[in-house]
Amino acid sequence: MTLKKYAILAAGLGIAALLAGCGNNANANKPAGPQAFPVKVITAQSKMVPLTTDYLATLRSRNASVLQPQVEGDITRIFVHSGEEVQAGQPVLEIDPRKQEATVQNQEAALKSSQATLQLAAVDLERKKKLFAAGVIAKADLDSSQTAYDAAKANAEALEAATHEQRVQLRYYTVNAPTTGVIGDIPVRVGDHVTNQTQLTTLDRSGELEAYVYVPSEKSGSVRMGMPVELLDDSGNVAARSKITFISPRVDPDSQTLLVKTQVPNAGSKFRNAQQVHARVVWSERPAPMIPVTAVSRLSGKLFAFVAEGEGQQSVARQRTIDVGDLVGNDYVVLGGIKAGDKVIVSNVQMLVDGMPVIPQS
Repeated sequence: MTLKKYAILAAGLGIAALLAGCGNNANANKPAGPQAFPVKVITAQSKMVPLTTDYLATLRSRNASVLQPQVEGDITRIFVHSGEEVQAGQPVLEIDPRKQEATVQNQEAALKSSQATLQLAAVDLERKKKLFAAGVIAKADLDSSQTAYDAAKANAEALEAATHEQRVQLRYYTVNAPTTGVIGDIPVRVGDHVTNQTQLTTLDRSGELEAYVYVPSEKSGSVRMGMPVELLDDSGNVAARSKITFISPRVDPDSQTLLVKTQVPNAGSKFRNAQQVHARVVWSERPAPMIPVTAVSRLSGKLFAFVAEGEGQQSVARQRTIDVGDLVGNDYVVLGGIKAGDKVIVSNVQMLVDGMPVIPQS
């Protein structure tokens, strides 16, 4: 073979090799299919969940008293301090009694005078009876003496009742604690003029409270005696459980709300009189799936969750629109879009798109 032929053959082999290399590079640059993304999944399980509504409730003591005077006058002494524990009958404050004491003294003097007159009339009547029996005086004189005695007796009895009333009235100038308890705020001071409409202080006794819950009128038909009510603390946790014990027979015409009450056990004095708390009325319970908040994403005002669909090691992430109810702990109650048994993706949901291959991991 001549040198020229060898050169032509070598050139042909080089071109073939070059073409083969270009073909291999084209196959290498061809895009590969999407790789599966590992995700954590849980199996949605149906649980009994409550259907509830939260309201603002006011706690009121069943053992609290508001102290108001029964007489009018100026305060002269205050015997106790706010927060002090007092016993039943212990003096709390005094209203100036001097005017009433003078009235009692006048009444007692008038009573003594009337009793003396009655005694004199009684002596005269007895004498007239003896004289009439002896035929010394006429019947008219006896009748006159009897009339004078009856009038003196009636006057004495009336003054005695009036004097007793004024003595009783004098006791009201010292305001005493009706029961054992703790004195609340004392808004009045020595020298203040008070009437029977003035609030002097409050007296609280430890014990049960009542929660006053105002339910909107549109819910009034669903309220039943014995329905569960939960009181929540500042963290949203259940602090006490009770049941509805009172339902008002009428809706308030101004607020269009229905008053319901529930007794609140208060062991350890966790709650205070007049305290406002969140009350959760449990309307009913029903089975529903629950999923963690980490599985839920929000887009354009709607809530979504991903479920892993498919058999085997590799599955596909499918995005579903869901409806949720209350948040119980760290889980949403799912009202629609997820059913029991669905494999819900709970990790890396922000990185997923609908139809993306995934590798479920428990």
